[in-house]
Amino acid sequence: MIEVVIEDRCTGCGDCVEACPSDVLALGPEGKAIIARQDDCQTCLLCELYCPADALFVWPDCEAPAGITADQALASGQLGAFRRDSGWGEHVGTFTNQHWRMGSIFERARLAAIKHAAITKTEETKP
Repeated sequence: MIEVVIEDRCTGCGDCVEACPSDVLALGPEGKAIIARQDDCQTCLLCELYCPADALFVWPDCEAPAGITADQALASGQLGAFRRDSGWGEHVGTFTNQHWRMGSIFERARLAAIKHAAITKTEETKP
């Protein structure tokens, strides 16, 4: 589950907000990413993949937040590890993992999640 956005690292590019299939992240009043709906996080790690500044920390437990602080995330040495190990962005030539080729699959999953959320919201508002 998404745990923290490291504000000092966030550039406000919005790539993580666009990548999230569950609209967990949003741009806050200062133009930087904020966690808007943590409970909706699917732990898909797309936000980490798309963040070129390595400003996000996602804990692998998808059931509940672990309560990781920004200082703990920084001290872990794990910021950007998933992006690097997946051969994403600037790491594409360094690592053989080919997850970066799955853009169309990720987009289909994102659209399916949006459709599912709309259906669920409609069903919840029915009398």
